[in-house]
Amino acid sequence: MGGVFSLCREKLREMTMIQLRDSHHRYNSGTEVNLPDLQVDKGEHLLILGLSGSGKSTLLHILAGILRPTKGSYLIDGTDLYSLSESRRDQFRGRHIGVIFQQMHLINSLTVKENLKLAQYMAGHKPDDSKVIRICSELDISDKVDTYTDELSQGQKQRVSIARAVMNDPLLLLADEPTSSLDDIRSGEVLSLLKSQAKRTGATLIISTHDQRVKDQFLNRVELDAQNQEEV
Repeated sequence: MGGVFSLCREKLREMTMIQLRDSHHRYNSGTEVNLPDLQVDKGEHLLILGLSGSGKSTLLHILAGILRPTKGSYLIDGTDLYSLSESRRDQFRGRHIGVIFQQMHLINSLTVKENLKLAQYMAGHKPDDSKVIRICSELDISDKVDTYTDELSQGQKQRVSIARAVMNDPLLLLADEPTSSLDDIRSGEVLSLLKSQAKRTGATLIISTHDQRVKDQFLNRVELDAQNQEEV
């Protein structure tokens, strides 16, 4: 019987991509954010909803490996991310986590192709022009690969940001407020792009937003509120 239980536990570990437990983060201001426990399986899609001040950004930055929780545990694909040294954590993030920030942080002095090849280089991969062209084609920006990013429209920049996030076939794809400034049609298009790219790479997709319009498009949802924060 013990062997059966061990096999079941091993199977669960194989299925689980994200496991966040008993996590909190305390800022220098004294504000402490209490984070929900999460267990998200490989390839699963999760929507994190909440108004400004509810802790969405804190949670997303912890999942991205950018902000160390004050306490608690965080495993991604079985790796304790915050037990790694800073350099190894940066390398792990570059190779396995794709992030689409609300502020896209594209390098305007580089072309679209150069921005995407830089993402490959920073992850320790050999830059691959053919992959850049393929992903740009999937995102309908193949005619912009040699264009500098400051010459792009906001919609085109967002597609480049998505391309950069999936360039290294991440295990985890995170998106911060990807639809908040878009109309209904554009919002639906961006969600479809994110879902299709996550499906292509087999990535777990987590979207953080206050946009209630997207609520019904996700079976799995976590809703945060301002009570997650306390003054200590």
